[in-house]
Amino acid sequence: QVYRILMKKQPRLSSLIDKAIFDYQLIEKGDRILIGASGGKDSTALIKYFADRARRPAREGAADTSFEYKALFIKSDFAPDFPEGIKALFREWGVSFEQLNVNVLERVKPGQKMSCWWCSTQRRTELLNYAIEHGYNKIALGHHMDDILETLLMNMLNKGELASMPPRLKYDNFPITVIRPLCYVSEARLIEEAKAGGYAGFTCTCNYQDNSGRKAARAKLEALTDGDEAKKERLFASMRNIQPLYLP
Repeated sequence: QVYRILMKKQPRLSSLIDKAIFDYQLIEKGDRILIGASGGKDSTALIKYFADRARRPAREGAADTSFEYKALFIKSDFAPDFPEGIKALFREWGVSFEQLNVNVLERVKPGQKMSCWWCSTQRRTELLNYAIEHGYNKIALGHHMDDILETLLMNMLNKGELASMPPRLKYDNFPITVIRPLCYVSEARLIEEAKAGGYAGFTCTCNYQDNSGRKAARAKLEALTDGDEAKKERLFASMRNIQPLYLP
């Protein structure tokens, strides 16, 4: 069913996100949602969606028309400043935005190598702490369909397990649910959206980048699907269409 709907003629980006939110109940009445902002195309597209959705006329009886959201940028001590152009767009869109400065380098333990994974873990921890402290019940992240499929391949090839990043994940030990509303959206679609919206081009440029595993998984995904968006959609749909009878 997911594949059939996604394969309709080039739906709008907002329609794909709407469908993900409906399928996985990502936004519910009374939600207070904290969005992880990076200044990149993915989180900016997600924040633009939330800004647009918040302005939609309320529908009587709808469960997802009453929610709050805020964008939070976790700035590490070595990361570039948040793009002023994106801040201007947030002001134009009426987005509540805050920056939190975190010293990631001082947290590196003796003998430990600084890496993208470590930095990401620390920033995610700060998002979680902020959400709990300020009463947010959900954290929205900008992971798209390609991210999820790359993680699937990495786990299968490196860990021997069938696992990825779920669109909705409730923490066992914290009153927080992580949501990924871009789960049906390909990176190619987000690149097009960023170009059209005038916010393409910002990426992390720190000196500690080491995404070799992720880059290798991306190359494998492109080779496996021939870069075909329809094949990526089928691969994504397969995670919800498990046939236990035909598995070991």
